[in-house]
Amino acid sequence: MKPSTSIDLKVSIGDLVLNNPVMTASGTFGYGEEFAPYGDLNHLGAVIVKGLSLEPRTGNPPPRMMETPSGMLNAVGLQNIGVRAFIREKLPFLRRFDCAVIANIYGETVEEYERVAGLLSRASGVAALEVNISCPNVRRGGIAFGAEPDAAAEVTRRVKAAAALPVMVKLTPNVTDIAQIARAVEEAGADAISLINTLTGMSVDVEKRIPHLANVTGGLSGPAIRPVALRMVWQAVQAVSIPVIGVGGILNARDALEFLIVGARAVQVGTANFIRPTVTMEIIDGISAYLERHACRSVTQIIGTLKTPEAELRRGGGGERT
Repeated sequence: MKPSTSIDLKVSIGDLVLNNPVMTASGTFGYGEEFAPYGDLNHLGAVIVKGLSLEPRTGNPPPRMMETPSGMLNAVGLQNIGVRAFIREKLPFLRRFDCAVIANIYGETVEEYERVAGLLSRASGVAALEVNISCPNVRRGGIAFGAEPDAAAEVTRRVKAAAALPVMVKLTPNVTDIAQIARAVEEAGADAISLINTLTGMSVDVEKRIPHLANVTGGLSGPAIRPVALRMVWQAVQAVSIPVIGVGGILNARDALEFLIVGARAVQVGTANFIRPTVTMEIIDGISAYLERHACRSVTQIIGTLKTPEAELRRGGGGERT
């Protein structure tokens, strides 16, 4: 099934125009070719590939993934083939499709981010970069770049200077004030932000009294985190004027619509890909069916339409935001 041709699903993320607002979340869709047998990638708004580092990484030792109630813990450790191998071996396949290809990048130093961004900026077929700032800054004691406004802003500025591509910054939820980080990367030049990355969690084998993951802690994803993600996306939308992309626990079209209604310009689908490899296609069709049912001709008609007392007051012109 394909979306109704009478409904416009196109959305703009800065200068980047997507055929629809549904993307695949980095780390859950491989490099795209792994999921090609399950559906037409042309149907997607964007494919965000597995995170890329300057050099190949083997990741953490197993066990590094486990199921949790309504979710999943992972400590894969950002395993990937490295940016040069991606450009040489994986990108040619993705160029065949009409969907946007967005490269997720990370580094342990600002210089690594710059170099990866520069290489991808010169590669034909990459539409934008997503910058993972949940990585440890090895020069500052392993604290994640995204945990401090100044560090997040520095990475953003340096990547923007190195890349002639739209730059989307992916925010970590493991902070005290998500709005502060969002504003910092906006002021540093980010074209968009995506959130949330995984929440830090852990699980214990009570019989053996050992952690289930070799890394002890891991990133929690899946529907268990969706209410947290939705709240943080809503807060970020209030804090910045650049586009916000919602990520976290989306299993179906209704979940995706929640994020759009609170103001996200687009969404990313992650853990659900492990459950149903066709889920992104189903979500696109479900959004289209919802719009048709509500007599909307464009998906933009529902973005940011959440009805709250404050929103209704603003619409009526009866007061100012505080």
